Amino acid sequence: MKKILQHLFEHKTLSREKAKEVLLNMSRGQYNESEMSAFITVFLMRSITIEELQGFRDALLELSVKVDLGGHQLMDIVGTGGDGKNTFNISTLSCFVVAGAGQKVAKHGNYGASSISGSSNVMEQLGYVFKNDTDRLRKEIEMANICFLHAPLFHPALKIVGPIRKNLGVRTFFNMLGPMVNPASPAFQLVGVYNLEMARIYNYLLQQTGKAFTIIHSLDGYDEISLTNDTKVITNEGEKIMTPEQLGKRMVAAEDIYGGNSVEEAAKIFTKIIKGEGSWAQNAVVMANAAMALQCTGQYKNYEEAYNAAVESLESGKTYQTLQTLISLQ
Repeated sequence: MKKILQHLFEHKTLSREKAKEVLLNMSRGQYNESEMSAFITVFLMRSITIEELQGFRDALLELSVKVDLGGHQLMDIVGTGGDGKNTFNISTLSCFVVAGAGQKVAKHGNYGASSISGSSNVMEQLGYVFKNDTDRLRKEIEMANICFLHAPLFHPALKIVGPIRKNLGVRTFFNMLGPMVNPASPAFQLVGVYNLEMARIYNYLLQQTGKAFTIIHSLDGYDEISLTNDTKVITNEGEKIMTPEQLGKRMVAAEDIYGGNSVEEAAKIFTKIIKGEGSWAQNAVVMANAAMALQCTGQYKNYEEAYNAAVESLESGKTYQTLQTLISLQ
């Protein structure tokens, strides 16, 4: 590791092969905690290259526990996290809205490293039991239209760096990897990113997969459609800027989408919204993200139609029913 660190400290970058090798060695426990912390910190000081990110992704996928969820066309909605905004669990709620609208979802998530409550924190709080048992996950997809894939159960390398990420408490390149290593390999992805540089990298990487994707970035720094500002939307077809009014009928204030100070508080906010008792602003943000995901599937004529499907899913109680069904299967 000393040699690698020296190489990086001289402002040099890693090849795709070398990046892969380092992450494979990390997962084999070949480096101590200080060495791994130093390595991770390098990428906080400078931008990661596409080659490096590809190498890290290759390693995680090679090591990952594969899961076959029965050939369904699955959706995942995931933010890279690390935007430092501490919003409520918007992507996770949007996944339930999408599942309530009839689209099957394999949500990939983890504990919050740089936020108070990641998707895994809130799912655990609600009574979901993490598993990598294919039969049980398939049953959840069949019965509830949704299952949750807790990243450390599928990515042994993440287990090793988990404590380091938590101790650092800041965004690391592992945030960037999360959306690219869903073990169920979903057909559709809505990916939220925290800056335009990251959007550019994701656009390049996702174009290569040939799958339908949508990348979103709120221009004031959120890794989701926040409705606090305009949103950059990038798809296979191209890119555009959309306003809060176009996406969610109105603009909201940052304090309207605050996520609370503890996991318990985050779970309370989550439950309130999923029952249809959220504020106008909370509901609007969830529905905008869910609508963008639904539109990504190609099953809707336009965004408006997808938005109406999201509204119907939440307001009819189908979204809440989806959660109840999922929790009953634990």
